[in-house]
Amino acid sequence: MVNRAHFVILVLAYRLLVSLSAEAQHTKESYVVYMGSPSGAGDVEAVRAAHLEMLSSVVASGEQEPWPSTPSLTHSYHHAFEGFAAELTEEEAAALSDHERVVSVFRDRALQLHTTRSWDFLDTQSGLRTDRLGRRASGDVIIGVIDTGVWPESQSFNDAGMGDVPARWRGLCMEGPDFKKSNCNKKLIGARYYGIQPGSAAPTSSNASLGAVTAAMTGSPRDTVGHGTHCASTAAGTVVADADYYGLARGAAKGGAPASRVATYKVCTMGGCSSSALLKAIDDAVSDGVDVISISIGMSSAFASDFLSDPIALGAFHAHQRGVLVVCSGGNDGPNPYTVVNSAPWILTVAASSIDRTFQSSVVLGNGNVVKGVAINFSNQSLSGDRFPLVSGAQAAGRYTPVSEASNCYPGSLDVQKVAGKIVVCVGTNSMVSRRVKKLVAEGSGASGLVLIDDTEKDVPFDAGSFAFSQVGADLGAQILDYINSTKNPTAVILPTEDVKLFKPAPMVASFSARGPGGLTESILKPDLMAPGVTILAAAMPSTDKADVPDGNKASAFAIKSGTSMACPHVAGAGAFVKSAHPGWSPSMIRSALMTTATTRNNLGQPVASNTGAVATGHDMGAGEISPLRALSPGLVFDTTAKDYLNFLCYYGYKAKLVRMVSGDAGFACPRGTPSPDLIATGINYPSISVPRLAAGKAVTVSRTAMNVGPPNATYTATVEAPAGLSLKVLPERLVFSRRWTTAAYEVSFASARASKGYAYGAVTWSDGAHSVRTHFAVNVV
Repeated sequence: MVNRAHFVILVLAYRLLVSLSAEAQHTKESYVVYMGSPSGAGDVEAVRAAHLEMLSSVVASGEQEPWPSTPSLTHSYHHAFEGFAAELTEEEAAALSDHERVVSVFRDRALQLHTTRSWDFLDTQSGLRTDRLGRRASGDVIIGVIDTGVWPESQSFNDAGMGDVPARWRGLCMEGPDFKKSNCNKKLIGARYYGIQPGSAAPTSSNASLGAVTAAMTGSPRDTVGHGTHCASTAAGTVVADADYYGLARGAAKGGAPASRVATYKVCTMGGCSSSALLKAIDDAVSDGVDVISISIGMSSAFASDFLSDPIALGAFHAHQRGVLVVCSGGNDGPNPYTVVNSAPWILTVAASSIDRTFQSSVVLGNGNVVKGVAINFSNQSLSGDRFPLVSGAQAAGRYTPVSEASNCYPGSLDVQKVAGKIVVCVGTNSMVSRRVKKLVAEGSGASGLVLIDDTEKDVPFDAGSFAFSQVGADLGAQILDYINSTKNPTAVILPTEDVKLFKPAPMVASFSARGPGGLTESILKPDLMAPGVTILAAAMPSTDKADVPDGNKASAFAIKSGTSMACPHVAGAGAFVKSAHPGWSPSMIRSALMTTATTRNNLGQPVASNTGAVATGHDMGAGEISPLRALSPGLVFDTTAKDYLNFLCYYGYKAKLVRMVSGDAGFACPRGTPSPDLIATGINYPSISVPRLAAGKAVTVSRTAMNVGPPNATYTATVEAPAGLSLKVLPERLVFSRRWTTAAYEVSFASARASKGYAYGAVTWSDGAHSVRTHFAVNVV
């Protein structure tokens, strides 16, 4: 009887699974159907009609009870590339993926947002005259920012003194209930939004639920998050004097290219960003006439996507084809290796660094000792002159609560009666409890303040608002705990935050900044370079939450944010600055100029370090910190061509037919010997070098071609930086250019001579006495 009962249960369970599987196959989700380069035939309506016809044929073939289907097209792509987004079942998506005109079909995933003084710091680091910026920049460059929209009333988008909008601009200023065409001007020249009907997409297996994203999308270009406004003003904000965040970081706020125009494309809300909308935004931006696209968005590194099913990689490829520089954030999943995203070779991938400013929040102990912590807090705790009782989380544990949980300010772990009115000291040994959660736990328990002992993220000051908060490292934290344990009635007070300018050392690689190598290929060295991304002051949407506004203040028009999201628009602005001086340069030439002139020294004259204190490597910071003024005159550039990128796809493993569909080049043929991932490193003319495998006794030779963009009759000589045990040979050792725009090829041979296993880092630098062209490398000795 028992065996039969088990058998019946198994049969019923199997039937249930089959039923659920069948239902799942017929549940509609949003998919992107990518078809490669546009055919060039027909107008917009004709292309859309063709997409509907293709969709209808597939849907019609599956119209059987009990799940009848009707076509639903949400986006049609037809400018820079061809394809569409639609609601499909699994079966319909599979049928479309077999269509001869389709390159790939993938779910419409929800992507993540990678969420002033910084430009002055970059100018200081360059050692050049900052007044050159105003003389060399023009208003003809247009930056497209794909993000959460824009707050148009910000003074960062004031168009006073700007000339007419470039005649080539073809974009729109879309209206909504809270956004009018008059909100655009000669600075903010375009604003689009991409609304999708709530519920048009089901949650995906990776990242956030797309349903949450679409449900929150509003029919307006207006920013309701603040992220997009911050990024847009960082890239190209007009100079605003006396900008500050409630008195902190006071100074002139400006973008990297303050003379450039801005167009915004809203594809994100607080819940995330729609892949299909992002692709549509790139398609529109290219058609509108932007020169640079800034995207502070990406997938989680845990869900790395194939290049031909990654919406950002696909859109960026076709934008690059049309001469548009695409700059993307590398992600905030650092400091672990293999976390960098947006790592396709045609994308300029950005890491984040600190600047020479920090925010100090000191703790004054009852014995008079002052412990200098970091945080942003606007508490008035010190105004009364009183001292507050000081207690450790372990001492304030609730009944039946493990001490380890109370020590970490775990939710529900603190005894309210033991904490109320006191400053509680917690540690950060449990990474699952964020600083924000610890602050909420302490505040909710009635504590008057919180001191957090945690070295993690100490380089990124936490904004606690009006709640008294300070973060210290383990060494200073030990002093506080010793004081608590050795004093009968320990007391303390947390002082409000103060600016610390000219902080040293800086820059430093941010702890959160994603690290290389890339998860899809180690043959392209990523990230490409680094830019300020810690405590960046820029324009923002004024907060409507009273908890965010210190007592007696109005909502600030500026905000301080950190993330590779903030680093990305710095590079977009720098790219626009270089473009304004060299309008004929290709995106690859601009990227090369920014990379080969980047600095690897901090303001102490020492090698840039990571957040751990170790010397930063190419997988931490790429080529180094951007130096926009130096990039105006790089001497030599490495122009990665369209053929290089197509060969990359072949080497990576894509069939020639797919590559031809992607490129639109019917005559293209993959090189012999493909696929061969090793040839990516040796044959792609990239401004950095990555050798993913160097075996003992077997040399690897890499070729590069440099173009002279400096004076004629120039001779460059090579010097090599290499660690012990790694043998390098450069042939020829001298490059001679008789004229500008001429090219010269050279080879770099790597060999292991008792080198330590693992990645080794260095550089080959070409110099003519006036220019230094540094090509950094990473070589994995196996």
